[in-house]
Amino acid sequence: MIKIEFPKDKISTQQREGINEIFDVVRKKWVVLSPEEWVRQNILQYLLVIKKYPRALMAVEKEIKLGELKKRCDVVIYNRQSEPWMIIECKEMNVMLSHKTILQILRYHITLQSKFLIITNGSFSHGFEKKGGKFIEINTFPDFEV
Repeated sequence: MIKIEFPKDKISTQQREGINEIFDVVRKKWVVLSPEEWVRQNILQYLLVIKKYPRALMAVEKEIKLGELKKRCDVVIYNRQSEPWMIIECKEMNVMLSHKTILQILRYHITLQSKFLIITNGSFSHGFEKKGGKFIEINTFPDFEV
């Protein structure tokens, strides 16, 4: 399991017309503050502030095609060659990370062949690195050096 210490005071929220919003620092826009969005924005802040991942190589709600279906990956991190390097699937905090969550991110991996897969609900995170055609569990977010 991966332990994450979210940065303090980096999340901007507002209320507009009775709707709570949170500022998405990657898409550079205000979005509805749902429980899953809270997790996603905190993970993004962790990657940007603590791990120093480059914002320019991040995509949020990246649309992909699985056969005839259109799906959206929560977060995709690209390497400097613009290839998918990490896929992150976020769930709200009260959702247990399960085999179903792992299967979901593995389906995304069919299209986006990334080196790392991360699933998180903000409280718990699990990561996997693809090595030799197999996924090996990791216990920390990798440093961005690609």
